[in-house]
Amino acid sequence: MNKKTLVLGASTNPSRYSYLAIQRLISNMHEVKAIGRKEGEINSVKIHTTKKIFKDIHTITLYLNHKNQVEFYDYIISLKPKRVIFNPGTENIELENLLFKNNIAFEEACTLVLLGIGEY
Repeated sequence: MNKKTLVLGASTNPSRYSYLAIQRLISNMHEVKAIGRKEGEINSVKIHTTKKIFKDIHTITLYLNHKNQVEFYDYIISLKPKRVIFNPGTENIELENLLFKNNIAFEEACTLVLLGIGEY
């Protein structure tokens, strides 16, 4: 099942986990959108630098620390994803509470591990 995913905190640096996640999501046949600090492209996925309104986002996977997430709270809620994944180092109880209040599922997990074990 294709789960359209927004990678928030995307990077064109091949050593970053967000880069690896985009590649693995594509190889697992998920449509990928990306937002990062710098424009770029990973395997034909354009990295946007603005809060672009994407339709039908199933999952938002976070690669931003909790301080850098604050400016995205309203944006994340506005996209109405089915779930948000807090990758290691991105845990944020304040955002988790906002997601809970807005009936958006969330989990503290690793996108790469979930894809690897077939639980994405």
